[in-house]
Amino acid sequence: MPPEPTHDERLAEFEARIARGEKIEPGDWMPDRYRQQLIRMISQHAHSEIVGMLPEGAWIGHAPSLRRKLILIAKVQDEAGHGQYLYHAAESLGAERQDLIDALLSGKAKYSNIFNYPTLTWADVGMIGWLVDGAAIKNQTMLTGASYGPYSRAMVRICAEETFHYKQGKEMVSLYAQGTPRQRKMAQDALDRWWWPSLMMFGPPDDDSPNSAVLMRWGIKLRSNDTLRQEFIDEIVPELHAAGLRIPDTDLRYDTDSGHWRTGPIDWDEFWRVIQGGGPMNRERLRARREAHDDGLWVREAMAAYASRLAVTSDQ
Repeated sequence: MPPEPTHDERLAEFEARIARGEKIEPGDWMPDRYRQQLIRMISQHAHSEIVGMLPEGAWIGHAPSLRRKLILIAKVQDEAGHGQYLYHAAESLGAERQDLIDALLSGKAKYSNIFNYPTLTWADVGMIGWLVDGAAIKNQTMLTGASYGPYSRAMVRICAEETFHYKQGKEMVSLYAQGTPRQRKMAQDALDRWWWPSLMMFGPPDDDSPNSAVLMRWGIKLRSNDTLRQEFIDEIVPELHAAGLRIPDTDLRYDTDSGHWRTGPIDWDEFWRVIQGGGPMNRERLRARREAHDDGLWVREAMAAYASRLAVTSDQ
């Protein structure tokens, strides 16, 4: 029998597979750090989808029309589904879903900084769709090419749905920006509050990103934080200007030499403060998730009892 491959030999073949564009599947050999980084990244993504239901879900009962209410209900439902896809992807790596959820509810796990800001008006719902989901699509389209098969395949479905979220948000805000003085003011106020947090969504600058190097080495991420952020800025700035909105950045300028829009400095101290639990809505978001988890205990117990009964019946 041939000798068992060494770790270095396995790693070399693993990286060669990624270089060839092959997908790594759950039963394949992978470095422990690859598995750990995937579990961290996928679970944070899943948590972000679940917590992300809260800012907009609070406005379902205040929607200005039945059409808008139906759209928002569908969107919030989509986000719950996205969380499910992603928890399943993390489970395929050996993670226990309950452990992941416990880490979220205890405040140990991280999720996107953007969901720790309040939704103060109905226009915020539209601005989240346009800016936040627009930024998310940038990240998630990249992830459809990720080296881990279950993650990349989940992202194909998620991106398709996020595209609808982006379009409905853009439609809403564009209408309000061309509407009554009160509507225009509401749209501008929403942009003033969501602009900078949306740019932070891509993560810290490449030089300060602790995980980017290994994520890109192993094909989990295919493009850097700064590259994706710049692409987003170049696309969204003309759209916002066309809608008649003023971007809250006095340093914003178009660089003719590079062909890029250049923004003023991002407050990364705020980013790290929010990520570490100091955002305006951190405590409220976790409180709401804990309450929902506790309120759903009877459902989980009923499902477990039913599954147990089915197992007993099938054995007889």
